[in-house]
Amino acid sequence: MSQPKLSCTKLNPNLIVSNVDASLRFYEDVLGFDRSMTFPEQSSFMFASVTSGPVKIFLSDRSTVIKEDSRLSDLPFGGGNIMLIEVDGVDTVHTRIASLVKVVMSLRTQWFGLREFAIQDPDGYVITFAERVAKPPRQV
Repeated sequence: MSQPKLSCTKLNPNLIVSNVDASLRFYEDVLGFDRSMTFPEQSSFMFASVTSGPVKIFLSDRSTVIKEDSRLSDLPFGGGNIMLIEVDGVDTVHTRIASLVKVVMSLRTQWFGLREFAIQDPDGYVITFAERVAKPPRQV
């Protein structure tokens, strides 16, 4: 018997970070996200969320998360998570932020039709910014 299909409506990655204030500054000041919520309302934050268009990212303080669930204490920062965020004008985004961030994959057009580059945030999370382009012809 097959299971009913999952009907998802949104994905909000929740990044466990070493310092919410520092991460918030990075996502706002360097990447250009808008602050949507903080807790508490004033610094030192235990939680924050940032948005850009339909993309929302949660930033949760590591020590607070571990108090809530000690099983998470052994997870490394970055945790092998790679987010891919599609943008308009990936070349412009690259030009604007490349000198401000750690670029871990240079700007390139991939065989599968994305022009992309990847950066690392202060806690090691990898973010790939990509834009759909015409697929290059297959090499034979």
